[in-house]
Amino acid sequence: MSARLMKKVLNEQHHLPQHVSEEEEEEENDSEPITRSSINPFDLLNDNDSEPEDQGDELMSTNEILTSYDDKEESASLKPTAEVSTSNPKLKKKKKKKNKDSAVANKMDDKELDLILEDLSLNVDTSAEQPVSTKDKNKSVKQHAASVLQVDPKYLNAENELRRIFGSKVVKSFESSNQVGSSRQMRGVRGRVHYNLKKSVLVTPSDNWLRCDDSLVMQFLEIKNGYNYFRYVHSLSYSQSQRAFEAAKAINDINGIASILQHRPYHIDSLLTMAEYFAVLGEQQMSADAIARCLYALECAWHPMFNPLQGNCQLKFKHDTNKPIFTALFTHMKNLDRRGCHRSALEVCKLLLSLDSDDPMGAIFCIDYFALRAEEYAWLEKFSEEYKSDNSMWLFPNFSYSLAISRFYLEGEACKDDCMDSEKASSSDLMKQALMLHPSVIKKLVAKVPLKDRTWTDILKHAFFRSDQTGIPSQDHLINIYVERNYLLWRIPDLQKVLSGAAKLVIETLESNKSEVKDWACVRKEAFSSEKNEYGHLMVSDFSDSLSSIPRENLQQFMGVPRMMEGMQDENQFANLPGNGHAPRRVANRNALAVLFESMLPWVTYEDGVDGGPDDDQHDDHRQDNQ
Repeated sequence: MSARLMKKVLNEQHHLPQHVSEEEEEEENDSEPITRSSINPFDLLNDNDSEPEDQGDELMSTNEILTSYDDKEESASLKPTAEVSTSNPKLKKKKKKKNKDSAVANKMDDKELDLILEDLSLNVDTSAEQPVSTKDKNKSVKQHAASVLQVDPKYLNAENELRRIFGSKVVKSFESSNQVGSSRQMRGVRGRVHYNLKKSVLVTPSDNWLRCDDSLVMQFLEIKNGYNYFRYVHSLSYSQSQRAFEAAKAINDINGIASILQHRPYHIDSLLTMAEYFAVLGEQQMSADAIARCLYALECAWHPMFNPLQGNCQLKFKHDTNKPIFTALFTHMKNLDRRGCHRSALEVCKLLLSLDSDDPMGAIFCIDYFALRAEEYAWLEKFSEEYKSDNSMWLFPNFSYSLAISRFYLEGEACKDDCMDSEKASSSDLMKQALMLHPSVIKKLVAKVPLKDRTWTDILKHAFFRSDQTGIPSQDHLINIYVERNYLLWRIPDLQKVLSGAAKLVIETLESNKSEVKDWACVRKEAFSSEKNEYGHLMVSDFSDSLSSIPRENLQQFMGVPRMMEGMQDENQFANLPGNGHAPRRVANRNALAVLFESMLPWVTYEDGVDGGPDDDQHDDHRQDNQ
């Protein structure tokens, strides 16, 4: 029974009318009539006279027992009433009787009161409020309360992390400078309409965004092994926009996709496509804004039971409607990393990994990088010990080296606190083990970082580190991902010393015991037994920080044929869309991509509605001439 419902029941019992005998009523009625001036107007706010006074002795006894519950609130509510209506003899008698009953009730044992509260809670039917049994729900939450993938919402906001890094004054001055620049560009342009948007956890919606409709919803599927399973569902109108998107995508018509966003500004696949298009053009801010809009629309469709921050909700990637949220979260995570918000990126990575235990996006191969950049060394070790996986975490190249780095920093902190843990392996031993298991990492790091000291030249001369391939497809692919994602960490001189020192120890060990080469080769074949690349679906470029751009003139082939563009705006395709498929006012007869570019800018606005009279047409022509 909820606390709110319990309080409501107690208040109802508390305000039941006192049992008054018929003789007392006759005496009171004959003694003095109640005048209009003696009535306390605040008594109308109470429920004392709302029930009939012919209640039985059972109600009176229950009221006597529950009167002792919350004496402070009773005394506080009776005091002002007594001061205002002292001339009412009926209220005086009721007050005396209440005081007498409360004195009797105070002598009761606390155990008896607890029994009454339990009876009240048993008599209330809460099945309508909770579709899932409370016992199963509490068990599920308790099972995942201490999950290592539990997301802290206060770290999801990138602006909060920027304030922690640079200080609030620096961030405010930067924001104010941007506002000044925007205000200059707003001269002569009408301001955008502001909406009261729904608050979200993943992103902070801008004031210039439109409201999100309910065409995309989330459906609850089942509860299995303590996890709640969900999937996104498209409405009929959203499905029509989806088919229009597929048609535009088939002919590489970016204008057609932009026109879909004019009619449905929160179409997920169109926003993801435009985000990729903006990124290729070098418009990173517009690309990030499109991803933020996409995440906002996805979050607005969440089911009431869907709470991904607890780590007990699953959105399986096998459902086509669930795939966009994985792409959006992965891209958002990379955008946060480029801004230097590594702790926020870590929380998004944890969320991405918790949504599907199969990890379709390969979040497990970059979560260690964000943990190291965010200086969450203890959490990384805890994650490697507690996270369930088919293979041991240390067998992956990224965790083999990242756990050694984490141990190195934890050793430095332990030296300051004089609390060294002798049971755990040292960072040197972990680094040596990583080199024995993945020796080809050395040569790739020397070329990628790059490392130009003579020490590395001597190390690469040894036969064990001479090759940059292991001959195992899955292992070589994961090593390429690791080097592409984590090479920046190895530019720190202290880590270079640890790596070179461990490499020299490996060379000494192999010279004294050459059989270890075969032993570690057997370990690699056992760990990566498949002859095929099991991780071929993960592109190495997706884990890269480099931004590839294409000149605008080379993108003309993706602008679409005008004739095909007219077919995309057919009224039959957009019959059920808002506005009957017609373009918003001051947008008609304009390039859809240009309109979309302008709509991403906070100082430009387009109004929905029907076209106006001649004045509006003249204003449209004048606006187009100015542009």
